[in-house]
Amino acid sequence: MSESIFTVRPTKDEYVDFYEPYVSAVPTGDIMETLREQLNGTDQVIASIPGDKIDFRYAPDKWTARQVVGHVVDTERLFSYRTFRFSRGDSTPLAGLDQDVIMAGANFEARNVQNLRDEFRHLRSSNVAMCKDFDETILNRTGTASGCSFSVRASLFILVGHAIHHLRVLEDRYL
Repeated sequence: MSESIFTVRPTKDEYVDFYEPYVSAVPTGDIMETLREQLNGTDQVIASIPGDKIDFRYAPDKWTARQVVGHVVDTERLFSYRTFRFSRGDSTPLAGLDQDVIMAGANFEARNVQNLRDEFRHLRSSNVAMCKDFDETILNRTGTASGCSFSVRASLFILVGHAIHHLRVLEDRYL
């Protein structure tokens, strides 16, 4: 039996070096299963943040736990948009974004954490629905964002790896 297309990891030419820590963080296995499992795992981590820690910063120049959660939600939205555009064969280069500018305008301090949890669940569920029927041709399609080329496959791995990174930060620094 041949290997599932969803177990094939992106090669180094499918993304830029900056994203290597995220791609490397993704466990071996089916990326679609990991996307599904991470939905509940992320929800559990967010739910476990005590109320007195949600606005805690472990250092003066670091984000609060609420802001980290908001950043994970924002990044889910960003990479799902990139994945959508690339998967459809849209070769229009996409602009990058400055996470500091985005965070400054986000006003996460006014957001209810339950609403952020719900938003993540909706976004991730939508991403699973969008990607579940991708074939090898679609996974190999590429697009440009921030002046760099990415495959659809790499975009999925970066999406998962980014969430893994920030969930570890939440667990290590805030819980």
